[in-house]
Amino acid sequence: MKPIPKCETVPLPNHEVSFRVDGVERTRWHYGSQYPRPFFYPFNGPSGETLTRMGHPGAPDHEHHRSVWFAHYKVLGIDFWGDGRNDAYVRQIDWLAYEDRDDEARMAVRLGWYDGHDPAELLVQELVVAVRDDGAGGTLLETQSRFIPKADELEFQKTNFGFFAVRVARNISGFFGGGTLTNSDGKTGEKAIFGKPSEWMDYSGNVRTTDGTVVEGITFIDHPANPGQPTGWHVREDGWMGASPCMNTNLVTTKDEPLQLRYVLHAHAGAADVDRANAGHDAFTRLPAFVVEKGRGHVRNVIQRKQ
Repeated sequence: MKPIPKCETVPLPNHEVSFRVDGVERTRWHYGSQYPRPFFYPFNGPSGETLTRMGHPGAPDHEHHRSVWFAHYKVLGIDFWGDGRNDAYVRQIDWLAYEDRDDEARMAVRLGWYDGHDPAELLVQELVVAVRDDGAGGTLLETQSRFIPKADELEFQKTNFGFFAVRVARNISGFFGGGTLTNSDGKTGEKAIFGKPSEWMDYSGNVRTTDGTVVEGITFIDHPANPGQPTGWHVREDGWMGASPCMNTNLVTTKDEPLQLRYVLHAHAGAADVDRANAGHDAFTRLPAFVVEKGRGHVRNVIQRKQ
């Protein structure tokens, strides 16, 4: 018998995929058609409690804030960000690979972005996800997205909203729970951080467990090869953060050279730690990007890291 790998990618009913380390779920991918776009929920800290939430704690019109998600406000002027504002939506077209490994669980899927009028995709997002343990009970969620347009090229217009965002749990948010936003310059709070360039962003606060209250948080790491550097950040005391590569400029993706964006979310124990976050950023910088290649035999595709 073969040993079971430490990290597993487990497809589940209702269009969900569970990412597990040593049999314990760290996060779950939801891609059912009942939602306007796929998302991750929960995203658990070392305590096993989720550090993210569904929706805004005080604003019913923010149901599009689904934990951890991909979206963009202005794709050729089309809103792929909000719910119910138009007919645009994102659907998972197919999965390319699920991989169970000792170092990390991997998934590769293709997402179609539709304007709601043309049955063909406006663009395809090739997404690779890797989930691994940080060595201290925390979780690293790595994502790599390539945006391939149907036309020869496509413009993502200037906006604060997109491409990857996190809605933290109520108890971690600054306004509702007294949590703290920290950036890579060590500055804290929305007023000092909003719109400012940063290599990473952290949101940390109190988490209730069965054994009492602990401090945990999420460090959101931007890869230095992403376009729009230095990246500005859209952050709020009410509990969300997002890297905004289109904050100050438009971005164009083409068939020949698709836009690629890489991020890591680190669910960690304790408050924000500048040294730990900087080390995580440096480690991510050194990691090669993913490539999906044809497999052999019963394995259609394999996910490789290549420079």
